[in-house]
Amino acid sequence: MPNYTLRINGKKITVNVDEDTPLLWVLRDELSLKGTKFGCGIAQCGACTVHLNNSAVRSCSLPVSSISGESITTIEGLSETGTHPVQLAWKEIDVPQCGYCQAGQIMTASAFLKEKPTPTKDEIREAMHGNICRCASYNRIEKAVKLAAKNS
Repeated sequence: MPNYTLRINGKKITVNVDEDTPLLWVLRDELSLKGTKFGCGIAQCGACTVHLNNSAVRSCSLPVSSISGESITTIEGLSETGTHPVQLAWKEIDVPQCGYCQAGQIMTASAFLKEKPTPTKDEIREAMHGNICRCASYNRIEKAVKLAAKNS
């Protein structure tokens, strides 16, 4: 098996995995970073969202061979102390119910707000629409994104 060097949460890490191994499984199984969740396996639900060079991507369908040397941020690397504006807004609005999708939701929202720091309601809905929440906490997610934008 080949070696791949990745920059994950600011650290250079080398993994020895098959070239078609999805980043999700490298994070969870090889590196024990369990915050990124498996949801659907076909890049449709958003539970596995991470940042690749500051853009939100679905890690379940991203082969590790395609990202060697790239910068990856997981929910664990967003803020060591949980004080990223999106994380704080999530707590203040009390967004999660079951919480399963929330890491992906937060990663999507934080990447979106980097690109669009003062979004409209429609822009928030458009940016977040690809992340599925089984508990249907969409209204609270929208409020939290709006609050994070205000507090950033």
